[in-house]
Amino acid sequence: MSDTLLEIDNLSVDYETERGDLKALRDISFDVQKGEIVGIVGESGCGKSTLISSILRLTAPNTRFRQGEVRFKGDDILTKTERQMRDLRGSDISIVFQDPMQTHNPVLTIGRQLVDIQHRSKATKAQKLDIAAKMLAAVGIPDPQARLKQHPHEFSGGMRQRIAIAMALMSEPDLLIADEPTTALDATLEVQIIERLKDLQSEMNCAILFISHHLGVIAELCDRVVVMYAGAVVESGDVREIFHDPKHPYTRRLIECDPGHIKTRARILPTIPGEVPDLANLPDGCIFRDRCEQATDRCHQVPALEKLKEGHFAACWLNHHEEAAT
Repeated sequence: MSDTLLEIDNLSVDYETERGDLKALRDISFDVQKGEIVGIVGESGCGKSTLISSILRLTAPNTRFRQGEVRFKGDDILTKTERQMRDLRGSDISIVFQDPMQTHNPVLTIGRQLVDIQHRSKATKAQKLDIAAKMLAAVGIPDPQARLKQHPHEFSGGMRQRIAIAMALMSEPDLLIADEPTTALDATLEVQIIERLKDLQSEMNCAILFISHHLGVIAELCDRVVVMYAGAVVESGDVREIFHDPKHPYTRRLIECDPGHIKTRARILPTIPGEVPDLANLPDGCIFRDRCEQATDRCHQVPALEKLKEGHFAACWLNHHEEAAT
């Protein structure tokens, strides 16, 4: 039996607008194996949110799937009916959203919300409350029985995010999508949430698709990383390989701009010059060409995502030159 849980194959997604088709995702291909943690990293506007909504089939009315497949346990999600997707969401695939302050219903107690999530279960209400308390304890909420009676406003942001993780893991999903779950938290809480996620993932053996723009979090949590830029995958591979030997100029610049890699004091933090291209009017050739200091005439052609070594892929003509030289 295959260990591949989620497989995205040549996925291209557009948004129809008055200015023309906005090409949000182009030829996206990667997979997630059972029990592993895969990180998706990139600047704002790189397509991370569109990718999540495509996997969950929670897309805007003007979304168009131009090509490709999203296979979960071997079945193409894009061909499923809405009823089939409702059965899949929450039970087999769950999500933790970015902002913990907007995740919960403010007028219902946490216990009521945790019980409602278990609507498919035939257990009694008392049994569901007991399960809810155990999940709160699992994510580090003290005195969980008493906390079930409280409303969301009685919890801090860090506590709310822990509760959101508990809700997402309530049904023991095979795939957990974490959409920048630590962005709204301070550094101390961020470390705590990451450690808790690692522990829970190990206990439940679920796969995690972790979305973030924070490279330090990706390095700490993930097994593999997929680097996206302007709707395309520019590099993917093992986390250690990507961070120690990045092969795409964009990946290198991202790492250089990470505050964790800055060794000396500086008045001005490093940035990547230029802007993300207009996805409704894409330039010819390599999507990163206009911002790349190593661009050549060959970059006027689109480079393919080539396999450099086992598990390491990059879309850059510089790697073709390296191969030719060796």
